[in-house]
Amino acid sequence: MDATPEFDPPVGMAEEVGPNIRRILAPNPSPMTYRGTNTYLVGERQVAVIDPGPDHPAHLAAILAAIRPDQQLTHILVTHAHLDHSPLAAILARETGASVYAYGAADAGRSAIMQHLADTGLVGGGEGVDAGFMPDVGLDDGAVVEGEDWRLTAHWTPGHFGNHLCFSMGDVVFTGDLVMGWASSLVSPPDGDLTDFMASCDRMHARGADVFHAGHGAPITEPQGRLNWLISHRKSRESAIVEALKAGPADAQSLAHAIYTDTPANLMHAATRNVLAHLIDLYGKNLVSTKEEITANAVFSLP
Repeated sequence: MDATPEFDPPVGMAEEVGPNIRRILAPNPSPMTYRGTNTYLVGERQVAVIDPGPDHPAHLAAILAAIRPDQQLTHILVTHAHLDHSPLAAILARETGASVYAYGAADAGRSAIMQHLADTGLVGGGEGVDAGFMPDVGLDDGAVVEGEDWRLTAHWTPGHFGNHLCFSMGDVVFTGDLVMGWASSLVSPPDGDLTDFMASCDRMHARGADVFHAGHGAPITEPQGRLNWLISHRKSRESAIVEALKAGPADAQSLAHAIYTDTPANLMHAATRNVLAHLIDLYGKNLVSTKEEITANAVFSLP
């Protein structure tokens, strides 16, 4: 079921969505990206692009067409290195001379346990990683990027992805894939870490905002309520996993099939990765145990 059917903007057109903010929808709709990736343009004379999106010629043309003759694209900001957010960054940089800003390379910001999983061969898991991504300028947590009439603060918010950043501009926050209005965010190890995700949600909740502009879907005009729902949703999934484990030890795949009973078959792989993320988080909190090395196929049980 479509959670927000009213959100159906034209593809490739720059639409004003806030003061000094325009949005261009990329032509990459899918079960993982909803209508497509939202690319944002911020600024009146010097323009920053947030999440240039997938490597798609039509989307590149749409971004370039949205830069008026009296404007200059000076900054390219990337929230994270998934294939639907970052690949166009390098191409757009070559076309315009703008620099690319992000937290770091595609594997930057991983927690120790997720790096271990990556080292043991766990890869993939949903939206696809832009493995070769590397920014021109790395942004630490709290770093500020400025143009003539805008000022963006970077917030390192790992969880959906290790190198994930949100960008705040006053009471507006560009949340990438940390918080979306149309669905809960995918957390898929080794790139996603649920422990980090929950901490990042708590951090954004404490910060406060008037509106979230997400990587996919409509503007979120009640950010605190959406974060409350997202945190509650994750806690309910945790409870469901613990309850399912009362029947006996199980791995992520069998638990996913027991819990996600209404999920289409083409999304079960993502659901299984979500369950694995919860199991690793529960293991870190000593709420579940395993007698083997943590892998995608590890069997977990209640202590």
